[in-house]
Amino acid sequence: MQSQTTTTVRTEDGVDLHVEVDDAPAPLTVVFVHGFTARLEEFALQRETLRGRARAVVYDCRGHGRTRRKGVRSATIDQLGRDLGRVVDATVPAGPVVLLGHSMGGMTIMALARQRPELFGPRVVGAFLLATSSGGLVEAGVVGLWTRVVRKLGLLPLLLFWMAFWAPLAERVRRRGSKAGRAWFRHYLFGTDDADPATVEQVQALLEQTPFPVVAAFYRTLLDHDEHASLQAMRDIPVTLLVGDSDRLTPASHSERMAEALPDAELIIVPGAGHSVNITRRQVVDDALLRLLDRAQAASAA
Repeated sequence: MQSQTTTTVRTEDGVDLHVEVDDAPAPLTVVFVHGFTARLEEFALQRETLRGRARAVVYDCRGHGRTRRKGVRSATIDQLGRDLGRVVDATVPAGPVVLLGHSMGGMTIMALARQRPELFGPRVVGAFLLATSSGGLVEAGVVGLWTRVVRKLGLLPLLLFWMAFWAPLAERVRRRGSKAGRAWFRHYLFGTDDADPATVEQVQALLEQTPFPVVAAFYRTLLDHDEHASLQAMRDIPVTLLVGDSDRLTPASHSERMAEALPDAELIIVPGAGHSVNITRRQVVDDALLRLLDRAQAASAA
């Protein structure tokens, strides 16, 4: 028999994270960490898959969904890592844990691995890094060139200031559900053959709920993200890396680089899929997750 409970987990700086727990008579717990501008509903399909197979813990990261934010300075991946540690401590006080993070959620898991490497092995027995990156998000292309020029000229702090200054005004005049917005999401969140119009609208509705001030607050931490060294803490646990080969936000090359640091990880590159691969290619992601749970349970038992 499975039940669902809703609770909050308080962080060390006083933010109450909105948390939902799908209880099940199973020894393993999967903690999901959603991506940038998303919310816990991103994993509705995977929660469904795990019913009766494992406990599932999902939560809204600070500033997202039903969790409020607390100032620009706390909008960092480093802080998100500490928040994840709190969620694990509060919702899984004992027993093995598998962490699954999509995009910024995967970066959050890497931050936790750096902060608390002792968890990985004894408690965290598996990790699923889904459409994510260990660093260098804007190294290539026009955006990469523009970012390097801004940094070299010392203008990045000014740019971030103006983004934060104008974000509240932009939020007041924002029009959600627009065709222009849908075109943007279609281009950046989907691949060559997985952009069903209804799914594009679904993802647009999900991601547009996050206000612009939150987007602006997290912008710098995404530019500065570099957690490649943190992967060393995961070398002795089962890891799955999955990405679409048409992902424009975290290209497959980022997962391939992580696979070099994690030679025993299962690397899956999904043809034709984009960044929202967990929604558009559910079967592939679910199958990979169930295989990871089998590997993690075997490793935990050993």
